[in-house]
Amino acid sequence: MTTSNQNGFALVIVLWVLSLLIIMSGSFALSMRREASIVEGLKNNAQAGAIAESALAVAEMMLLQPEAAKRWRADGSIYQVDFSDTQVRIQLQAEVGKIDINNANEALLQTLIGRVATDKEQMTKLVNAILDWRDSDDMVRPDGAEKQEYKKAGLNYQPRNKRFRTVEELQMVLGITQEVFETLSPLITVYSGQDVDLRFAPREVLEVLPGLNPEGIEQYLMERTNSAINELPMPSTAMLTAGALNEDQANQAPEDLVQPDEDAAADPATETGVFEIIAEAKLENGSSATLNVQVERIDGASSDPFTIIKWQHNLNQKESLFSDEKTKLLVMQYAEPEFNN
Repeated sequence: MTTSNQNGFALVIVLWVLSLLIIMSGSFALSMRREASIVEGLKNNAQAGAIAESALAVAEMMLLQPEAAKRWRADGSIYQVDFSDTQVRIQLQAEVGKIDINNANEALLQTLIGRVATDKEQMTKLVNAILDWRDSDDMVRPDGAEKQEYKKAGLNYQPRNKRFRTVEELQMVLGITQEVFETLSPLITVYSGQDVDLRFAPREVLEVLPGLNPEGIEQYLMERTNSAINELPMPSTAMLTAGALNEDQANQAPEDLVQPDEDAAADPATETGVFEIIAEAKLENGSSATLNVQVERIDGASSDPFTIIKWQHNLNQKESLFSDEKTKLLVMQYAEPEFNN
């Protein structure tokens, strides 16, 4: 091999090595950028999550606010706290404003399930299956479901024949699909133990309850939001039922299905009970985190008046608290320093 050929061969080798080094360095740089992006994302998510957790403490503090006019409403209202580079929205919902599936009678369950059933036959089966699940006997209701029906369906469990312990337990009832459960879950509870308290009921629950005037619902929701914005007492719920009953509803009196508004001026925040708190933090760079917590207020407790029942990070919310629809429920906006003292 001549000297010129050797030099040419060496040059080719050098070029190949340089090309390989360039590819390796590019790959390394890309890998580092990806890792840095992942680390940055984790950091941002952790930051948003920490702020969402701090919002829980703010919500509990505002539920205990001694000045009634400044106390936060647990009726689905949304509050916003602005930090230096983060916004956090907090939605409060008292469980007494939902339909208790342990307490609801057959008529109310029919109305509730009617929202998701495709026909009357499916509605009847689902209602009776729910009633069979929570009753204390093994006698199957017409179109209901007890031990044999679950066995025929190939399920390796049977009805508890006791009260529902959690909302999630409803998924085990024969015929309750995931789609049905996801539609019903925002409307129902197992922590109320009473009829629906209209003062706290969100729009979705009010629209389910029989015997309520649709126009009255709109008026009441508007006045309830305005009263929260202007720090006024909650309005009377009388407008919800005024002129609502027609001939078909006359035999299904709403007072049998919902909690009567005997004293709208009473301070509902002094009551004990379970509250759902949803906090969503959004950073300036678009990162976000959501916290969904259910807490129980303990009567007479001084050091820690709230007990956590359920804690869920980044639950897949159907709708962000920052959406246009949820913004309609925004009643108050604060700057973070207002809570530093």
